[in-house]
Amino acid sequence: MEIESGDLLSYAVDVWVSDTALLTDAGRLLQIMRKASEAGSAVVLGETFHVFPNGAVSAVLLLSASHLSVNTWPEYSLANVDLLVYGRIKGDLIIETLAAGMSITRMNSTRLLRAVH
Repeated sequence: MEIESGDLLSYAVDVWVSDTALLTDAGRLLQIMRKASEAGSAVVLGETFHVFPNGAVSAVLLLSASHLSVNTWPEYSLANVDLLVYGRIKGDLIIETLAAGMSITRMNSTRLLRAVH
């Protein structure tokens, strides 16, 4: 699939990590997400997170014309990542930087071209 700079792409990524403490550390997770967004030329417009009673974290960055969310499952050493990108934002680079920052042991990734017009 050939990707154009004006295409809307959706990424669904499952990552398993070696350091499960990351999956309950909202501050550290948001820091990694911000760094990944910056690496992919995305502008962060806002962010929020929630920590659940078991320590799992849901974190969201509102990006210019897109978003990045991470939901963790510490009991499975797993995080689900959703990324929607448009325009000149480099989604592949965001995912690569996020994966490197999370010290993953395994990853499943799906990329879907979405319609915008």
